Order: sequence, then structure tokens, then C-alpha cells
Amino acid sequence: MTSRIAQWTLDVQDVERMAEFWSEVLGYEIDRQPDGTTHLVPPAGGEPTVWLQPSAGPKQGKNRDHLDLRAPDQAAEVERVVKLGATRVDVGQTGEEPFVVLADPEG
Repeated sequence: MTSRIAQWTLDVQDVERMAEFWSEVLGYEIDRQPDGTTHLVPPAGGEPTVWLQPSAGPKQGKNRDHLDLRAPDQAAEVERVVKLGATRVDVGQTGEEPFVVLADPEG
């Protein structure tokens, strides 16, 4: 038997802002639970879901993991996501990479 990714949990400071950002980026629906938790769910249901977990402070240090997103038109998607609040990040790219590094509104 193997495991599969069921949920991505993201520690955030501003749950509402990040719910709006990530739901727009991924095309997911915002599901606010009666217990106060906020999940993002794919429009057709299924997995992985995203749980936005409130955090006491800003991120410190390097992320140990990251998402690799794919879009049919990379340039248009980068422009769209930047307009939603992402920022370009320099992690030592040479300019020859087939990818673009972005940070969400909380960095």
C-alpha cells in the first residue's frame, strides 16, 4: 500500500487574505467550517484540499517544501498570480531555468 497527498496545510497570518489568494490561484472553493477553520476544496471535490492554519508569527528561514504549479501559458499565469499579490523571488536563478519562482502575499 502507498500513501497519497490528501491535504496541504499552510501556516498563515491572515487566513482571509490567504484564502482569497490561494482560491484564486488554484481555482478552489473556500469552505469555512463551523469550528472556525478554513479549507480550500477543488471545485469538483476530491483531493488535495488546502487547510489554512492560523500562525502566531511570520515565516522564518527557508521553506523546506514548495509547490510546483503548471499552467498552459506560463507567462500569462505568472502575470495573473502577481496581480493577485504574489511577488517574484530570486533564489539564485541564472535566467535559463524553465520555471519562475514566486512567493505568496505572506512571503
